[in-house]
Amino acid sequence: MNAISDNAAGQVIEWRERLRLIVETMREMSSQTDPQEMRRAYAERVRRIIPTDASLSLSRRELQAPYYRITRSTTWKRDINPWKEKDLLPLLKGGILAEFIYGDEPRLIDDLVVPPDDPAAEYLEGYRSFLIIPQYDRGVALNMVVLMKREPAAFRREQFPEIVWMTNLFGRVTYSLVLADQLKAAYESVDQEMRVVADIQRSLLPAKAPKIPTIGIAAHYQTSHRAGGDYYDFFSLPDGRWGLLIADVSGHGTPAAVLMAITHSLAHSYGGPPTPPGELLSHLNHHLSSRYTSYSDTFVTAFYGIYDPADRSLVYASAGHNPPRLKRCQDGSLALLDAVRGLPLGIFPGESYKEAVHHLVPGDQLVLYTDGLTEANNSAGEMFGLARLDKVLENCSVGASDLLRSVLAEVEAFCGDQPPHDDRTLLVAKIS
Repeated sequence: MNAISDNAAGQVIEWRERLRLIVETMREMSSQTDPQEMRRAYAERVRRIIPTDASLSLSRRELQAPYYRITRSTTWKRDINPWKEKDLLPLLKGGILAEFIYGDEPRLIDDLVVPPDDPAAEYLEGYRSFLIIPQYDRGVALNMVVLMKREPAAFRREQFPEIVWMTNLFGRVTYSLVLADQLKAAYESVDQEMRVVADIQRSLLPAKAPKIPTIGIAAHYQTSHRAGGDYYDFFSLPDGRWGLLIADVSGHGTPAAVLMAITHSLAHSYGGPPTPPGELLSHLNHHLSSRYTSYSDTFVTAFYGIYDPADRSLVYASAGHNPPRLKRCQDGSLALLDAVRGLPLGIFPGESYKEAVHHLVPGDQLVLYTDGLTEANNSAGEMFGLARLDKVLENCSVGASDLLRSVLAEVEAFCGDQPPHDDRTLLVAKIS
C-alpha cells in the first residue's frame, strides 16, 4: 500500500508541475505582440518541458516538392527573422527533411543515422533521436519543428501527442501575429497614401472665402475619412458677380475623393466663365455621365448659384442637392430654394437644368450644406435633422462666421463622441 501511495503521489507532483509550466507558457504567449519574440519565449519554455540537444524549424510555404527552407536552427549564431529576412534562409532540396515535411505526419524516431551526403547533414549529423512535429495550415504541414537528441530512444512517447498539439496551437497564434503585423504595416502604408490624397484634395478647395459686397460668407469642410467626396467652390464672374457651388459625391473615402477631383477639374475646364448655372451643371453632367460614372453606381448632387451684389439676386440651378435653407430675419420666416430641381449629375448624359432666381434682402441668412451635416447621428442613433439646424438660424444678430460656428457647435454637442460617418460641408451667407 505504501509503494502504491508513494507512486500516486509522485504522479500528482509530476502532472501538477507540467500543468504549472504549461499555464506559465500560455500566460507568457498571450502577452506577446511580436511573433519573433514570442517564438523565442516559447522555445525556451519547450526546452524546459522537453530537454533537447538541438532543434530545427522548416517551411515549405510557397515552395514545391522537394524544396524546403530551414527557417531556424539552434546552431545558428544569429537569430534570423524568417518573415522579414527570407532571402537569408537556406533553401534545400530533397533528403530526409524533405521526406518529413512533405510526409505531413508526426514521427518519433528512436535511432536514425543520417547519411553524410544528405542535403541537411550539417544540421542532423550526430543526432539519433528525433521528434518530427508538423504544423498544419489548411490541413497541410507547411511548417515543421524537428527536436533532436544525441542518444537513441531519448524521447518519451507519452509526451509526444501533447507536444504536437501545443506546437500546432503555438504555430496558429504565431501566424496570427504575423498576419496582424503585416496588416498593420499595410494599413500604415495605405493611411500615409490617404494623407497625401487628403492634402491634394484640400488644395483643390478655396483657401478662404471671398470678400463680396453686400454678402458675408463662411465655409466649413470636414471629411469622415482621410479624403472625402464633398466639394465647394467660388467663382469670380464678370460684372462683380460670384458663383457659389456645393456638391456631394455618392459614397465615401477614396472613390468619392477621386470623383470629387474630377468634378473640380470639369468645373474649372468650362469654356469661359461658369455661367449661367444651368449650363455649368449640364456641362458637368454630360462629361461625368458619358466618361466617368456610366460604368458605376456613383453620382454627384450639386447646387450652383450666382450672386449679384448689385441687386442681391441669386440665380440658381440644382442637381438633386439639398435645398439651401433661407432664414428671412426681417419677418422671421423660413424658405427653401427649391423652385427648380434636376436629377443628380452623372446619371443621364442629356439632362438639362432649369434655373430660378431669388431676391435676397439685408438680414437674410442662407445655409448651403451636404447631408452629412443634417444626418449626423448621436449615440442613440438619432439624426441631427433640419429642425435643429433651423433653430440655430433663428439667431439673427450674428454674422456669417459666428453663425457657422454656432451650427457646428450645435452639431458637435448633439453628436457627442460619435465620429462622423459622412462628410460634412457647410456654407453660410449673411446678406448685409
